[in-house]
This record gives sequence, C-alpha cells and structure tokens, in this order.
Amino acid sequence: MRFVSKKFLAFQIGQIVRCGEARYEITHLISVDSVLARNLETAQSERLRIESLASAEIDPAPVSADGSRNERDITQYSEVDWAEGQRRFEAIKPLLENPIRSRASAEQAAEKAGVHVATLYQWLRLYQAAGHVSALVPHKRGRKPGTRLLTDAQEAVIEKAIEDVYLHKQRHAKQDVVDEVLRRCRLGKIAQPHPNTVRNRISVVDPALVLRRRGQRDEARKYQAFPRQFPGADYPLAVVQIDHTPGDVMLVDDVHRLPLGRPWVTLAIDVFSRMVVGIYISLEAPNAAAVGMCLAQALCSKREYLASLGVEGEWTVWGAMATVHSDNGRDLRSESIARACQEYGIDIQWRPVTQPHFGGHIERLMGTAAKELHKLPGTTFSNPKDRKGYSSEDEAVLTMKEFEQLLVDFIVNVYHERRHDGIGMSPQRKWSIGISGDENTPGTGVPPIPEDPIRVQIDFMPYEERTIQQYGVQIDNIRYYAPELDPYVNAEDPENPKAKRAFLFRRNPRDISKVYFLDPKDNIYVTIPYQNIGLPPMSLWELREILKHLKAEGLKDINEHRIFEALERMRGRIARATAKSKAARRKAARMPPPKNVPKAACINKDELPSRPAASPEADPFAMAIKPFEEVSLVR
Repeated sequence: MRFVSKKFLAFQIGQIVRCGEARYEITHLISVDSVLARNLETAQSERLRIESLASAEIDPAPVSADGSRNERDITQYSEVDWAEGQRRFEAIKPLLENPIRSRASAEQAAEKAGVHVATLYQWLRLYQAAGHVSALVPHKRGRKPGTRLLTDAQEAVIEKAIEDVYLHKQRHAKQDVVDEVLRRCRLGKIAQPHPNTVRNRISVVDPALVLRRRGQRDEARKYQAFPRQFPGADYPLAVVQIDHTPGDVMLVDDVHRLPLGRPWVTLAIDVFSRMVVGIYISLEAPNAAAVGMCLAQALCSKREYLASLGVEGEWTVWGAMATVHSDNGRDLRSESIARACQEYGIDIQWRPVTQPHFGGHIERLMGTAAKELHKLPGTTFSNPKDRKGYSSEDEAVLTMKEFEQLLVDFIVNVYHERRHDGIGMSPQRKWSIGISGDENTPGTGVPPIPEDPIRVQIDFMPYEERTIQQYGVQIDNIRYYAPELDPYVNAEDPENPKAKRAFLFRRNPRDISKVYFLDPKDNIYVTIPYQNIGLPPMSLWELREILKHLKAEGLKDINEHRIFEALERMRGRIARATAKSKAARRKAARMPPPKNVPKAACINKDELPSRPAASPEADPFAMAIKPFEEVSLVR
C-alpha cells in the first residue's frame, strides 16, 4: 500500500467532493460533522458525513518553489533550507490568519520579509495548494541521504550554552550563544551545527522564562495566565494542551491474563472547548513517540479508531491546531516532532516550569480520568495508603485493548457530553458553537480534514535510516521485505560511491510487524511487512523487553530467530505460571477463551454501552471495588 497525500480537505459552499464513487457539490454546511450536497449525476440532495468525503480530484503533488512536483519527507531537508521554509511561512502567516486581506497588508508583509509582493503571493499560493510548510522550502539543496539531524552531543552543547549564556542576567545576544556553541563544539571536537539551528533552539525557549532569568520579572508577568482563562484559546484548536499520566490500574496480557504493569496515557485537550482531541496509550514511559502518535491522532478523523475498538458514539474532532502547549519535558523537544509540527503549521509553546497552573486544563482532565480508573479492577490507586489490603496484581483482569475501550468510551460518551463547570456547558456543545457559531458567536467553520490520514500519521512516527540488503532491511534485529526494495539492494550513496546508501523507514511503536519505506523514486511511503510474514505482530515495547532479556542471558549474537524463540519460550513460562496460580485460573474461568480475531474486530455491543449508564449496575466502570473518593494524580 502506498501513502501519498499530506493535503487537508477544506469545506465550503460550491465545492465539488467525492463520496464513494459519486461526485457532489456542497450546498449547505449543516453541522460540525455533516454537509448537504447535490449529487452531480442524479441532482438529488443528500446529507453526507464529512468523514466520508474525499477530494473530487486525485491531483499530483503540488508544485513547490523550484517547480518540482515530488514532496520529500520532512527529515530530508537541510537545516538551512528548512529554516528558510519556516521564514517564508512566518512571512505569510498574517495573511493566512486574515481571510479579508488587502493589497496593502500584503505589501507590508512583503516589505517586512524583504521580498517583492508577487513573491509573497506565490508563497501564499504554494502553501494554500499544499497545506503544509515543506511546499515553501527551497528544493535546490537537500539533506544528503543517510545524514542525520543533530547528535545528542550537539543538542547537549546547545542546551547548556543557552542555559549559561542566554538565560543570564547579563542579557547576552543570540549571536553570543551561537559563538559559544561553536567554541564549545570546536574544543570538544564535535561537529558544529549551523548558526540558524542554534537560533531556532533559542527561539523556542519560553519567553517568560527568558525574562525572569534575565531579571525582568515585571515584564515576565504579562505571560501570567488569569484564573479560568488561557491566553489565546478563544476558538476551537487555537491551543491544545498535551501531557502524560500513569494509569492507576494494573493490566494483563491478552493470552494468559498475567500482570503486565501500569499503562501510560498521553492526552491532548482543546483548551477552548475542553474536548479531548487525541489519546495514546502505551506501557512505555512518556517519550517523543507517544507525543507524536497522540498529535497525529488529534489531526485525523477518529471514526476508524472508534470502530477498531468497538466503541459506539461520535468523536467528530480533527484538524491542525494553531498551538500545542506542553510542559518543559524533553518529549516535544525531539527534532523530528518539532519538524512534523512545523510542517503542519503548528506552533510549540512550553509551560513555565514554576507555574503549574498553565497546565491546569489537561491536569483537571487527567484527574477526572483518574477517578474513573480507580473504579476498575486492578486499580493501583494514587495513594499507597489506599492500596492497603488490596492486591492490584491479583485483581487485574483488563488487557490493554479492554482498558483503551473503557477509557475511550468514557471520554466520548460521558466526559464530552457532561456539563463542564469551567465553560458552563458540555465540551461537545462548546465545540459545536465554536465551529458552527450561534446567535452571539461567529463560528470558525469545519476544520480541514486530512485526505490521507495514514500519510499524516507517518510524519509523526519515529524513523530509522538503513541500507537495503538482498534479504531486505533489518531494524532492531527484525528483517522486513517487499519487492519494492529490490531496485535499491546494495545501492551506492550518490554523494559517496564508496558508501552504501541509507534509506528512510518509519514504524508505529504499537505494531512493528511492518515498516513504512520512503521510496525515493516518487517520495511515496510504501508498506514493508516482516520478511517472514508468519511471525506474530508485536509492539516496540515488547521487542525491547525481549532484547533486554536476551542480553541479560549473556547472548551477544542476537538475531530474529532468537528473538521470536525467546518470545515463544517466555509465553510458555507464562502458561506454566498460569496453571500454578489459583487466582489466575479463577480469572481464566471467568473470561472467554482467547481467539485470533482481526485487529479491527468489535466487542459485543451488549458488553459495552454507547451512552452514559443509567445505573451503577450498567456502568462499565462500576466494578465491585469501593471507589476512591479524593483523587490526586501520581505525578
């Protein structure tokens, strides 16, 4: 399967769209999730769900600044060229934010950018046609295949120089930081980064933090958030907060129902409406991959995701946010995440370290979710005192998917529909008003939706660069192969004939049974499965656990055969342990036998209500455990 388009489909009266094989003209925008459209063949008007619509034309990639039609991956642009694309985007940003723009405003923006107004209009057309920033990047120069972004050593030098020089009462200039970085790299025999890269790192430092560290506390107060308000969050997707929380519940494996550990939940919330726009659940500690997958889901339709979980309900939230707001952890400071956000026009802002109320919206949502988690069997509670006399491992019965089903069902069918004190109505109602408007408020209109969701998701996935051998490609000792790799077996690096060419591969951390290969012939991602398609799927977390186990056994020559042999051996041990455990046998007797079902299989509708339960007995969270009443998250 090939994934092509990064374009977003916008909706307006008179637009021609496709639904299935039929073509329609939009005549009315009815609600946040549907339009009225006229069938161009039958002339009949029909109400269509926005999530079922596609572009009427299958266009080639838009022409970019040098006339090239092929879009390169965002990792393949040099630091200099990417910075120039960002500069051009910042130049046209005021025009994008003001649909009723004048020639005078365009001339003013052009003068500020130091270009002719015709050039500015050309940039504007390129961006509007493509919908992403890479269309503005000069395509004459590109990052050499196989070269990488900044190393950890370079990142450490830049971070320390900013801390020592820029965040100082002496109030040194940005150029002083650049000079210091180059000096330290030279002394440490580390490759010197481009000065623009250092300036870009400085530009994302929280401005309030800069002012305080430079002794300008009065000036820093202008960034202070007022109670029950958030600066700039005055329309849907203006500001999205993202954060992680440990799930206070012990999960079990799908096959033998033995404890796996506590999950981590990454949530993204629209501050304007309090709607959850994205969620990602993993057994790994928070990392850049979790942030990337959560943001990718936030941008895309959730219809197929709900169907894969078997959760009924409506979650009609999608589109690129203007700003994503996070704490000062390293998650969003990943270069790959930063560049993916920039590609879709998303600004990144950091929460001031000493002012936790800036993250209050996301943390209140997490507190609400934590209260529901404490009703589940296997809860670990937030306070160790409350765990006294309660064995989380013995009581654990939920698998990762079952936990995800229950949490998503709560978010979609309870939290979104329940009145929120902070906004005086339900998040769903607030979102609808923000999009469609009411008698007092003009709406923003339905956000554009990605034409190819998987292509958008791929941009936020972790990536690796590998050479291609006769057997295919090997990543973390696992081999992958498809015929699309054959033309590139033992390919030479065009910049260095003595070296092998490295190619770009991305993978979803939750399912590494396939990788996505960027075919340089047409810059389109292609799915590459396991070389041995009979091997079972696994997550990146499971693979790392197995590799850790094999290294602990003293094995140095680790290959694919030993990995899956160890997986089978570990499962055998689990099976024997299960047979010896009375509690596990009792749980197994209460659960249906495991079945091999497709990933998108739905659970029985009778087992999972689609609306808030009317009684404790019908509530999927009302298990036979005394709920913990006063909750504070484990942070």
